[in-house]
Amino acid sequence: MTSVATVIGDLVGSRTKSDRAKVHEAFAAAIEKINREWRPVTPLRITVGDEYQGAFETVGAALQATFRLRIALDPVVGVRHGIGWGATRVLRDDPRVEDGPGWWSARAAIEAAEAAENKAATRGVRTWYQPAEETGGPGPAAVNAALISRDELYSRLDRSSVSVLSGMLSAMSQKAMADELDITPSAVSQRVRRDGIAVIVRADELLGEVR
Repeated sequence: MTSVATVIGDLVGSRTKSDRAKVHEAFAAAIEKINREWRPVTPLRITVGDEYQGAFETVGAALQATFRLRIALDPVVGVRHGIGWGATRVLRDDPRVEDGPGWWSARAAIEAAEAAENKAATRGVRTWYQPAEETGGPGPAAVNAALISRDELYSRLDRSSVSVLSGMLSAMSQKAMADELDITPSAVSQRVRRDGIAVIVRADELLGEVR
């Protein structure tokens, strides 16, 4: 069995949406885009209801890809992610069924994310990382400290600032972002500094280096 960065994701509050068909249409399109651009080891796929799973070569790639999925779905629905690290094995190909410590750790991680979200001090948390004990992997303490900080800053952004963040992560120029949002480049710069967007982008870069 090979160790990979496993992902279990879940939509947050989707059952309260009046147009669930629209939610799932956006959901499927966002997952398809992530699979196309990030080429995970096991492509993200919707499993049961509002849950989805996939696996990446590194923890950093999983953290970056799932954050972009969250941003893409932000206008429609919230998401929660558990990132694991460990060995996996394929039990059946059609339909694909996988098992192993990597998936167990991802399940523990998403449960930890939900538990953190239910506490006042960590209400902004939407992602947690947990390696399987027997396979080592990057240490969880520093990674989760960064995720708590990133998610808290992200939770404070309004829709326009999320658009600026998305543009920066896509390497758009500030002028292009300004034109898209119908604001001045100076207003974009102010949002980047005032809202902590530059900090989020730098955290994303460093998290992407986690192996």
